[in-house]
Amino acid sequence: MSEQIAEAIVAEPLAAGEGERTAPLGLLIGFVTGIPQLIFPMLAALFGTRGTGVATPLIIGAVLLISLLFRWIGWLRFRFHLDEDDIRIEQGLINRSVRSIPYDRIQDVSIEQPVLAQLFSLGEVKFETGGGEGEDAKLSYVSMERAEALRATIRARKAEAADTVEVEQATFVREAPPIFAMDNNRLITLGLYSFSLVIFAVLGGLAQQFDFLLPFDFWDFKHWIGMAEERGVSIDGISTSARIIGAVFALLALVALGFATGVVRTVLKEYGFRLDRTERGFRRRRGLLTKTDVVMPVNRVQAANIVTGPIRKRRGWHALKFVSLAQDSKEESDYMAAPLAKLDEIWPIMAETGIMPPSADTEFQRGHFRWWVKDFAIVIPIVLAAMAAVVIFTEISFATSLLLFFIPLILLLASALQWRKFGYGEDASRLYVRQGWWQQQLTILPQVRVQSVEIAQGPLARMTGLVTMHFGIAGGTLELFAIPRETAEAIRDRVLAIAAPVDFSNA
Repeated sequence: MSEQIAEAIVAEPLAAGEGERTAPLGLLIGFVTGIPQLIFPMLAALFGTRGTGVATPLIIGAVLLISLLFRWIGWLRFRFHLDEDDIRIEQGLINRSVRSIPYDRIQDVSIEQPVLAQLFSLGEVKFETGGGEGEDAKLSYVSMERAEALRATIRARKAEAADTVEVEQATFVREAPPIFAMDNNRLITLGLYSFSLVIFAVLGGLAQQFDFLLPFDFWDFKHWIGMAEERGVSIDGISTSARIIGAVFALLALVALGFATGVVRTVLKEYGFRLDRTERGFRRRRGLLTKTDVVMPVNRVQAANIVTGPIRKRRGWHALKFVSLAQDSKEESDYMAAPLAKLDEIWPIMAETGIMPPSADTEFQRGHFRWWVKDFAIVIPIVLAAMAAVVIFTEISFATSLLLFFIPLILLLASALQWRKFGYGEDASRLYVRQGWWQQQLTILPQVRVQSVEIAQGPLARMTGLVTMHFGIAGGTLELFAIPRETAEAIRDRVLAIAAPVDFSNA
């Protein structure tokens, strides 16, 4: 029934040359999803008018109606045009704006479907130009058929082949076997590896924002103890063993909640993950509540990142990300191609882009350890100053203040682990960099993709005689550090000899 409604109310007809409007049902979706943003205006109106009884629903209704009215006016004044060379978007009531996005600047056209949009077969079309700050423009919302047609049309015009629209559209509809997919068992496994305590940050933020609605101070622990004692529970009467057992159960509950949060977040984001190879590039679909459909052209891939960790690596699990011209989302800058996969599943995906893994005889050079030790020239004086302040301004003894020396020891251990895991190598056409002891990452960069090379050396680095190399690529950067200047200059000359003759305007 909802699909029939969506088909009957798809777009407001306009005169020729006036462009198109989005689906009227998108007003309902935007209004419902925007209700949480109206909570503070509603509370402000209630407190300002001291609304009680009958006044309360009237105030809430007035805020909702005003919001719906402004959305309706914004919808009336919003329209888009598909011209020969660009897509033009007009919007605004008082401050009228007209934005044109040339087709050749569009790096990606993605389609998202929140829960309500799925009910009415509508989608949100997002355009990205590789500016690095998420989507540059979006159409909220159009029918899924229109969304697919828009994407196919833009890609065809971008390729200067308008007669291939029907072929391209058929490519998206055809369900060929995916080159990578995740079943529910692998999805749960990824969720267990994605341990997260972000729920406490969310609850803490809500408690801090809405503590004025509570009859007591949420963070007043003496009040909680008093409430327990009023119910006959004496804190002093609890034995040491009972406190230890309670602490253990609290820790176990914390761990269980962290695993559960990781699983829920992963399922919501990666459910139904499927990666297909189309004529235009990689097509990725995923999401439970919000479905996303993103296509990234293969020729936009600049580098590959293979990410793992010390725990998941024991089971052979890795993730594959591509550095590309377009940003994957506001939360992720790299394009996720395989969230949890074995290496023998990752190599064929990389082969589609022409990026190959390092060979068995590739030698990785380790940076000089003095690069990681140089930071102690700053840390040790700070620790000594902190020890002196603790002894002078507090009642803590000098022996107790010596515990502050654990800080540089911990930093030294972390530096040793980072040094042990860092390495760089090269062959005739690629650069390889591996780094990180907890989140281990191997970056593979074709030298032909390098657009700039910078050699930097700060004041402390001059004392060590080492430099940092920054390789500029479209959509990201790659760094080599703890390298002698002579080695860095030799690497720069070899890379530029390959990259300099390439005309990136035709890439």
